[in-house]
Amino acid sequence: MAKLAFLFPGQGSQKVGMGRALRDAHAAARAVFEEADTALGFSISTLCFDGPEAELTLTANQQPAILATSIAALRVLEAETGLRPAAVAGHSLGEYSALVAAGALALADAVRLVHLRGRFMQEAVPSGVGAMAAVVGLDAEAVAAACAEAAQGEVVSPANLNGGGQIVIAGHKGAVERACAGAKARGAKFAKLLAVSAPFHSGLMQPAADRLARELAKVTFETPKVPVVTNVEAAPNMNAARIPELLTRQVTGSVRWEESVRAIAALGVTRAIEVGAGSVLAGLVKRITSTIEVHGAADPDAIAALGQSPVAREAAHG
Repeated sequence: MAKLAFLFPGQGSQKVGMGRALRDAHAAARAVFEEADTALGFSISTLCFDGPEAELTLTANQQPAILATSIAALRVLEAETGLRPAAVAGHSLGEYSALVAAGALALADAVRLVHLRGRFMQEAVPSGVGAMAAVVGLDAEAVAAACAEAAQGEVVSPANLNGGGQIVIAGHKGAVERACAGAKARGAKFAKLLAVSAPFHSGLMQPAADRLARELAKVTFETPKVPVVTNVEAAPNMNAARIPELLTRQVTGSVRWEESVRAIAALGVTRAIEVGAGSVLAGLVKRITSTIEVHGAADPDAIAALGQSPVAREAAHG
């Protein structure tokens, strides 16, 4: 039988109104949002459903909002279809959702951690000092070479190795701009600054990593019930003791998404469900491999359709 993976989105998949239909239609989703609100001490659910967008997109709010919406979708997916993954993975922030799905991290701990993670990441670098840019049309080696040439004593490095020729770089703004010029000189089709608030997944995030490590040390992690393919190693992990270290390294390390998808494929996975808002990961997976078919599970209709689809009939449970 076909093996199934659950994939969880990261920052950028948010939109005002996400999760509302799930909340309205399913008690399992309502329970998730209520637990998240209680754990945080404020109504993240109201930000998800009603905005305002400016508040929702703040990093410290965006991260728990996306996680809560993903887990609400997950609980409805589990209840309505009975589908269970053979492996899980998430893009950056989404790795925390994946850990919840694998039974390794409690929802209340997860939303608290990512709320702090977002705040720590935002506070690590003064506004305007750092930047991120998307580079399209070069391989990882060429992008790394452009970054090394552009650094000139500053920080710039690959941040997201997204696949399909798309790599995001991050670091000091001047160094990122120089690296974009270097990438274009090497034949990049596209190299442009992104509208983000901080240079995520770069060495400039070390202060955030240090602060997050102290918070992770306070949390109990359980042994994952299924392999969690991690961002920093692009390999399956089922060792609870390693989770805090892997999540700490993730703050400054590259999100190795292309390699992660290939690792999932190597486990025998041929179908995946993007659990939560948006369809960013489905697009990335399609560019990386033709062997994994990705379905969405963002709303009640999509989840109901999955329950009647070949995914439910063919996917291996457990």
